[in-house]
Amino acid sequence: MELVPRDRVPELTGLLTIVSLALVFGAAGGAIPGSVLPATPEWLLAAIPHANAAISLAAIAVISVGWRAIRRGNVARHRAAMVSAFVLFVAFLVLYLYRLIAMGGPASFPGPATVERFVYLPVLAVHIGLAVICVPLLYYVLLLAASRPIADLRRSPHAAVGRVAASLWLVSFALGVVVYLLLYVVY
Repeated sequence: MELVPRDRVPELTGLLTIVSLALVFGAAGGAIPGSVLPATPEWLLAAIPHANAAISLAAIAVISVGWRAIRRGNVARHRAAMVSAFVLFVAFLVLYLYRLIAMGGPASFPGPATVERFVYLPVLAVHIGLAVICVPLLYYVLLLAASRPIADLRRSPHAAVGRVAASLWLVSFALGVVVYLLLYVVY
């Protein structure tokens, strides 16, 4: 019997999740040295958080369009929106990781310690937690969608898992915008 990716969605989801999260946590933990990147102008590093905030807002809009499209039965528009949202997520992540590695770690909170402790850090923790939870869910629904005909998706966990993934993804992106506002606008 020949095994095809369709038969290995859970295994591929697990593998992609492990690789992705190892990369993210490796970059955040300083395991990837900044010397692996070319010299980056300061203006470019400073522009990345603003670009990522715009990407996050665009992703919120595209996920919402995709959700609305599938509720109306427009599978083609749903697919295009969700693939676009995933591309935006990847763009966000590439820029975020590039800046994280180039700067040698995450940005420190510039505001008052009480705001950091009772507002910023809890919002950041929920944002990061939801992002981590979303990774395997997103891979799973994308791999299901990519490996099955549309008619088969109706009999798969795609819709149920997709609702959870999209909900958490929307909240994570929204909280990411709040983190951006606290780091770069309010303080």
